[in-house]
Amino acid sequence: MTIYKSLYPQLEAMGLEQWAHELQQVIPERMAVEGHGTMPLWQKALQGLPQLKPSKTELKAKVEIGQAEDLVEISPDELAEQLQAFHPWRKGPYNLFGVNIDTEWRSDWKWDRVLPHIQSLKGRKILDIGCGNGYHGWRMLGEGADLVLGIDPTLLSVMQFHVVQRYLGDKNHYVLPLGIEDIPADLSCFDTVFSMGVLYHRRSPLDHLVELRGCLRSGGELVLETLVVEGEEGAAFMPEGRYAKMRNVWFLPSITTMLLWLRRCGFKDVACVDINRTSVKEQRKTEWMKFESLADFLDPQDHTKTIEGHPAPLRAIFTATKP
Repeated sequence: MTIYKSLYPQLEAMGLEQWAHELQQVIPERMAVEGHGTMPLWQKALQGLPQLKPSKTELKAKVEIGQAEDLVEISPDELAEQLQAFHPWRKGPYNLFGVNIDTEWRSDWKWDRVLPHIQSLKGRKILDIGCGNGYHGWRMLGEGADLVLGIDPTLLSVMQFHVVQRYLGDKNHYVLPLGIEDIPADLSCFDTVFSMGVLYHRRSPLDHLVELRGCLRSGGELVLETLVVEGEEGAAFMPEGRYAKMRNVWFLPSITTMLLWLRRCGFKDVACVDINRTSVKEQRKTEWMKFESLADFLDPQDHTKTIEGHPAPLRAIFTATKP
């Protein structure tokens, strides 16, 4: 696909010629119209979006592209209706030409918790695992990142990224339709690797940590956010069935267990830099995500518990360095 053509020379310059060659075949296969039942509708909706030139762009304090005055022969309401073709919008918020996409997650709140605790992103090459539609990647560019490569296997998220790229055409940020299993082992080339909201979906969290370590250069920084539970070192919670209505939740470690896992997987300078109880103000239904959200996943009488009676979502941010 043409949106990725400028990526391949950058990967080759990083010494990743073989992966660049493989991606030129893999990406079109993943994004093929016949590969997903809704892809033809998304492609049509993308192509039907108006051709607009943003008069301003803000990526550091928020993600805001253009303003309402830039709209030509279309109203903000009409543009909003077209953007709803990519519902549900889960990560954001975005403001596109005066249209406020009020996403399910206030991902900007998470970013505000992460940013004060990590190394400067200026000039860095970044890999963002499970990046969703790339919201945090845009914020990383706002902090001066040289290249942000996001991966996410959810095709709707990738298409939402394409919507934003339609108006920015940025050659330093990409979201690829891949999972972590599609990343070659031991790339050892990224300055920073983010894994936020991924670890508890992995059957083998230690293998995931080893995979993340392999993506980093020596001295590179891992930024990891995951669900945790209260407990001593060695404690980890594995739900019998669903957790907050999610089927694919495997391990929720205690904070000290997570620090131990990081050390055992070869990281140094490990630290827990933030702990946050997810609130129904940070994750909620909106006009841009009309399905069930956090309030539906919690015990209606006691928000300290999930609907199944487990401890409610508690998220922690960890940083670590590859020796």
